[in-house]
Amino acid sequence: MDFNAYDADRALDARTGSEPQYFTIGDLAREFGVTLRALRFYEDKGLLEPRREGLTRLYSGAERSRLSIILKGKKLGFTLAEIKSMVALREGGPVPQGGLALTREKCVEQVSLLERQKAEIDEAIGELRQMVAAFPARAA
Repeated sequence: MDFNAYDADRALDARTGSEPQYFTIGDLAREFGVTLRALRFYEDKGLLEPRREGLTRLYSGAERSRLSIILKGKKLGFTLAEIKSMVALREGGPVPQGGLALTREKCVEQVSLLERQKAEIDEAIGELRQMVAAFPARAA
């Protein structure tokens, strides 16, 4: 998993010692192609912790990078508990209480699952291509 953006944001905030750049919930929703509801869901689950100014949620660069990790973990098929572990591991914290430790074995299992799914998809695509080839060509 690529955590370079997360590290870069944290390093920049630490080096400058200044107030980090903040993003609104709408900014992140547009950038990552997710709904506002999804971002609020991740917040409810403790995966994101935006700063509040009145009713406005403000996400730091580190929170933005955390969202990137969350979405990568989701895309790879990990559970929210496993994603929490990914975030905790990346940030140097302990595995969350009741969370599942992300292990090498779990990653290997996920690779196997995705490879099986890919093989099934490739097979389905092949069958559909054969069906398409069997249709007579229409004259335009």
